[in-house]
Amino acid sequence: MTDQAWKTAFWPEGVAHTIKDYNFPIFKFLDDSAKNFPDNVFTIFNGAFKTFAQVNDTANRIANFLASKKIGKGDKVAIFLPNLPQFPEILFGILKAGAVAVNCNPVYTPAELNLQLKDSESKMVFCMDHALFYPNTVKAIKGTQVETVVVCNIKSYLPKFKAFLGGLLGKIPKADGHEPGHVMFDDIVDRFKPIAPHVVIDPENDTAVMLYTGGTTGVPKGAELTHTNFTYDVMAGFEYIRISQGKGKPPEKIYMGGFHTYLGVLPWYHSFGITVALLSAAMSGSSLICVPDPRAGNPPFTEVLKAVQKYKPTIMPAVPTIFVAFTNHALLNNYDLSSIMGCFSGGAPLPPEVCRQFEEKTGSIIFEGYGLTETAPVASVNPTNKEARKIGSIGFPLPGTDIKILNLIDPTKELQKGEDGEIAICGPQVMKGYWKRPDANEEVFTYIDGKRYFLTGDIGHIDDEGYILITDRKKDMIIVGGFNVYPRDVEDILYTHPKVELCAVIGIPDEKSGEKVKAFLKLKQGETSSQDEIIDFCRENMAGYKRPRSVEFRDEIPVSNIGKVLRRVLRDEEMAI
Repeated sequence: MTDQAWKTAFWPEGVAHTIKDYNFPIFKFLDDSAKNFPDNVFTIFNGAFKTFAQVNDTANRIANFLASKKIGKGDKVAIFLPNLPQFPEILFGILKAGAVAVNCNPVYTPAELNLQLKDSESKMVFCMDHALFYPNTVKAIKGTQVETVVVCNIKSYLPKFKAFLGGLLGKIPKADGHEPGHVMFDDIVDRFKPIAPHVVIDPENDTAVMLYTGGTTGVPKGAELTHTNFTYDVMAGFEYIRISQGKGKPPEKIYMGGFHTYLGVLPWYHSFGITVALLSAAMSGSSLICVPDPRAGNPPFTEVLKAVQKYKPTIMPAVPTIFVAFTNHALLNNYDLSSIMGCFSGGAPLPPEVCRQFEEKTGSIIFEGYGLTETAPVASVNPTNKEARKIGSIGFPLPGTDIKILNLIDPTKELQKGEDGEIAICGPQVMKGYWKRPDANEEVFTYIDGKRYFLTGDIGHIDDEGYILITDRKKDMIIVGGFNVYPRDVEDILYTHPKVELCAVIGIPDEKSGEKVKAFLKLKQGETSSQDEIIDFCRENMAGYKRPRSVEFRDEIPVSNIGKVLRRVLRDEEMAI
């Protein structure tokens, strides 16, 4: 925790430089809201609503069930679910039992899930009653320490008429039979009393959630995140963020007690979704719209647009590709998105042109943040008002966080303003370390003046006004004839071309210059173009060494499950040719 003020004349007015009183168990967010706002709606799912009191009641029953299975302090319990209303209940139930939630990507193959269950030493897994997810779970638990499988069906979380009709027509997802001994979630809720066991939590040292990361660069590693990592990040965000609480009203602190509704379009197995949507809603007594599949509908993303119009979310955390999908949706003008007041962008750099188009079409404001799974995840945020916001930057560190720019060769040396180096983070949100990976911990931590800094692998600098700017990922940097080319620089310019919907830039081997730039483009619906047109556009808009030497048009650009463009996949494809 740093007590030094960030050096800038543009620090948001009224925002403290430090915060306090954030060392407590994560489940206090739910307990407090259930006490203070018991009848406020917490989860919204397909027209059904659960209040904070109801969610807390179920979480306590889950904790009681876990205790009956001898699951307690430090034990690992896996959640293999999309954004269903059971997810918050299970998450808080695990934490109330003193156990560690291992969040698993619900589209993992059995082999991928098996690896994660083995590595984490999980003893139990919660999965969806589904024709694909459940069989995958059954295959994945073989050879692991998993003793109990809990199956979650959505029928009891639907309005009665929808549940009846869905059951009648066979439209409610369901597996084709269950293995003997596997437990139904609804049976647990019916059988166990809402009495959570008494556990003593050390918030700063006890792991609360284990999130796997590193899959885009190597074998995934389990990041051990403590209760404090998350509670600090949520509380610091609430101190820093200022948005309008109504059209035409001045920006101010986010209201407590049900004024806001969060759009749960980001997956909750990921740190961005769990912190900036699920936990932030729980802390503030706000509603949370459960979106299991944002791409649902014809064309894709239609169902989430319908949800925005129906449930009127005010806060939308999302990744740039979701903003792209919204602004280029063929039916966008058919839906009313005017309820959205503030959008938190993260997970990948936000192209300025995408920001401009989204704000123009919705009337909201996007403020870009930055962080990683290892930082729970938020480390810095652009000022959340248009006067102080600098598009293209990631703003300033959260109150109590310090960020330094370090020499790429010697990470103990701090660089001056304007110099590009590796971004390093010190703050209460930085993880304990990687589970059972002392070698990896050695690589990512450095110490300066007795403080531990996390080396992010991102390249950036601090400008003369104190704003932090990301240049690119260290491993994505392209070296053309000795010149450094950062893919983001090229992509930001390509996004200004009126025909481009999505793009990615990589370096490929070249005999003359070492590497050359290649661009992959997905065009907007109905548009056509040619390599010559794009290269001519680049010739007019960027320096020679940055220009793509080849362009490939694609129907789709590979993205991760949270919407990050996967340059690695494109590089692997090129190397295989």
